[in-house]
Amino acid sequence: MANPRRGEIEAVLDGRPRTLVLTLGALAELEAAFGADDLMALAARFSQGRLGARDAARIIRAGLSGAGERVSLEAVEAMRAEGGAAGFARIVCDLLQATFGEGENPPPPQEG
Repeated sequence: MANPRRGEIEAVLDGRPRTLVLTLGALAELEAAFGADDLMALAARFSQGRLGARDAARIIRAGLSGAGERVSLEAVEAMRAEGGAAGFARIVCDLLQATFGEGENPPPPQEG
């Protein structure tokens, strides 16, 4: 079960609940993957709200890795999320909010 006080979220991937968290190691991995010089640059990149499918897969993979589940990027790219692409977007949003955001209950993403 995810502990939000530790920045953990729970997401259903391939039909089973999984915990994701962006630990310092996972964040360092994302800094390298995105060419960010530091955490502030990484947060600024994410705050632009323009992430591709491969970016989302990298973030989800890092979150799974941070929670102790070692999976390849290719394995994440083959996973299914409830709600399809919107489900993946929600997972990424929730994980970034848990890591960088303020407040305990972020607003849901706008649909339309």
